Amino acid sequence: MKVVFMGSAELACPSLGALCARPAIDVAAVVTQPPRPKGRNRRLSFCPAGDQAAAQQLRLMAPESVNAPESIAELRALAPEVIVVVAYGQILSRTILAIPPMGCVNLHASLLPLHRGAAPIQRAILNGDTRTGVTTMMMNEKMDDGDILLQEETAIGPDETAGELHERLAMIGAELLLRTLDGMRAGTLKPRPQDRSLATFAPKIRKEEGRIDWTRPGPEIYNRIRAFEPRPGSFSTIGEAGAGGYRLGILRGRPEQAGGVPGVVLECGADGPLVAAGSGSVRLLAVQPEGRQAMEGADFLRGYRLRPGDRLG
Repeated sequence: MKVVFMGSAELACPSLGALCARPAIDVAAVVTQPPRPKGRNRRLSFCPAGDQAAAQQLRLMAPESVNAPESIAELRALAPEVIVVVAYGQILSRTILAIPPMGCVNLHASLLPLHRGAAPIQRAILNGDTRTGVTTMMMNEKMDDGDILLQEETAIGPDETAGELHERLAMIGAELLLRTLDGMRAGTLKPRPQDRSLATFAPKIRKEEGRIDWTRPGPEIYNRIRAFEPRPGSFSTIGEAGAGGYRLGILRGRPEQAGGVPGVVLECGADGPLVAAGSGSVRLLAVQPEGRQAMEGADFLRGYRLRPGDRLG
């Protein structure tokens, strides 16, 4: 089976590796995002899937727009039987969707029609979901709207972060993708339409969403910390800017029952400070003060002046 793979983010890497490891699959090219400036020196670098393709010496395409005439011509010349898309980041035109005779298959990190969009893993945790999964579907011109091929469900651990869940779903998705291509080749899959009345949406995460609103319930704040670890990160502030105040990244927490005035430190215990929420409270188990390395909550209390009655904002 001749495949063109389109992917950019880390979620795509296990799927690309799985395809390359299958002798019956010929990865004719990898299409990814063009190099972008990264790091302190702003050096041009490929995204994770681009790096992987280069390391495996695969043919690499990195157009600004995959729908540009020259990109379409190159894809047609490759004559793929199927195009596989995993966390690519561009919408495919009708013209591209019509190129492969077997169609274009997308792997999405949710149980569609739930959590369509750019951030299904983070939004599932933010929403307090206890189960999620991965879906393969036939692509159409709408975002995450195509007919479902296969799905694999999994539980979300009560303490699982978005980063941890991402790694698990990437591996589950790679295996599901292989099963999907096998079924397509055998003609045993029957695509089924999504129930659009059940669709929910998972828009891209904005950095400012990481600020903790201490008036929210403790479990909701805890889910936000989990959902934004490792990126973009949750944070609060201690004190006033310009008057000794600073930003405090919150890396790991634990919901507790004690209550009080939202944002006020209730105690400074052995595991870290306990901060009141709108209902209940959250223990700050690991934090990162502005400009410093990450540290355990207990180590933070030993090195910084924080007392019961202090307020986080």
